[in-house]
Formats: sequence, structure tokens, C-alpha cells
Amino acid sequence: MLPAGLHLVAVPIGNARDITLRALDALRDADVLVAEDTRSLRRLMDLHGIAVGDRPLLAYHDHNGDRARPRLLADIAAGKSVVYASEAGTPMVSDPGFDLARAVTEEGGAVTSLPGASAAITALTLAGLPTDRFMFVGFLPSAGGPRRKALDELVGVAATLVFYESPKRLAAMLSEASERLGNRNAAVCRELTKRFEEVRQGGLVELSEFYAANPPKGEIVVVVDRGNSETISEIDIEHEVNKALETMSVRDAADYVATRFNVKRRPVYQMAMRISDGKG
Repeated sequence: MLPAGLHLVAVPIGNARDITLRALDALRDADVLVAEDTRSLRRLMDLHGIAVGDRPLLAYHDHNGDRARPRLLADIAAGKSVVYASEAGTPMVSDPGFDLARAVTEEGGAVTSLPGASAAITALTLAGLPTDRFMFVGFLPSAGGPRRKALDELVGVAATLVFYESPKRLAAMLSEASERLGNRNAAVCRELTKRFEEVRQGGLVELSEFYAANPPKGEIVVVVDRGNSETISEIDIEHEVNKALETMSVRDAADYVATRFNVKRRPVYQMAMRISDGKG
């Protein structure tokens, strides 16, 4: 019997067999079933021979969370077991279940996680980049200005970066990442665990050019190596300062370049002053 509370169940990201025995037990025994996409969960349960029966199978997503939460909190308070499954992968990772889990905790209910598949972790294991320290970024903003600002904030992060991205925006995202982060090593991981799984490695510039010419399909994770200021030459910095001074003040150019390359600002500012004076 599944104890009362909220049980966060990880489901496959592609291959239906990538589900744990514990997750199957929870789906079989729960009093209430909740899913970001009820059709996906029903198909998964059918594949594994688990009947929904007369149990409630409720949708919980970004558009109905405020309305659905009170019912689920009441069920848990009444001693029922509630299983929540995201559309794919692990709940709470780029997923609307966060508000539900937080509300249950605030009400004093039990919350537990049944671990399993995760696109971010799967991509990290395949990308061939350092995994000792990584940062999950999720989806970048879709608008250009906020997206570039978000990338600028990641310049000095001493960790491998993991992004989710749509196939339509992939080439543009890789191009902007190369402009803001530098031409770092990266990997584009597509359709993980599925029939047409693909991992393509290379520099951000190379990858952006490839996907501009070869528009991809499917679910995509982009993994980008951490920056390494020790490999940046003074010539590289001077080139970027010259470029920045075309549209920025000396102060702003120094701030931008120092942040981008994760180097001390004062030498960059002095370089920008020297270049600016020379142009004058």
C-alpha cells in the first residue's frame, strides 16, 4: 500500500522501458493519479499493463495548477496517496509540479521522490564534457534581449552548462551562445533514448553553422563546457574590446569584456582607454 502524501514519479524520456519497478508499483497502488499530460501517462500505464480503473486521473499543468491544487491538497489531508508524473523525465526539472510539491510541504504533508530518467543527466553522461560541477539552466528566454542577458550572466560560471532548447531556436541559440560565451566546446544531444538518438560534439560556432544548414527535429539538450580564462590571449581580449567600443562607452565595454572572459576588469578598462584614446 502506498503511504499518504505526494509521490513524484520519474517517467521515461523516450524509451518506455526506462522506468523503475518502484515507479510501476506507485502507479499501480496510488489512490489518485496526476500528470502534466494525462494521455502520456495513460499510454505508459497501458504499455506496462497497469489499469487506471476507477481512480481519478487528473491533469496538472501551468494553466490549471491554481484550480487543481486545492483538490489534491484535500485528498492528501484525507489520507490518500497522490502520484504526480511529468510529461517526460523527472518531476520538478523544467516542470510545473514545483508549486504542488511546495504547497503540500507547507500544509505539513509528506512529499517523496521516486527517481528515474532525466534528460539533463542523460545528456551529461553522453556529452564528453566535465561532470564534476554542472549547472542546469533549462530553457533560455525566447526574446533576443533577455536571452542575451541570461547568457551574459553565465559567462563566469565555473561549471558545465546544461540547456533545454527547441529545434526551431537551436541554431540561433548556439550562435548567440558562441558570441556571449566564446567558442566553447559543446554537445547537442537529440532524441535521447529514442530510435534516432544523436549526440553531435564540437565548438559552438561549428555546431551553430551545422544546425543552421541542417534544421533538427525532436527533443534537444545542449551541454556547454565551462569557460577557461587561462586560455584567453590578450589578442582575443583586445579584439573584443575593439568590437565593443563600436557600440559602447569605455566603461561599458570594459564591463562587458571582463564579464564575458571572466578576467579582472581593471586591465581591460585600461586597454579600452588606450584604444579609445588612439582612435580619438
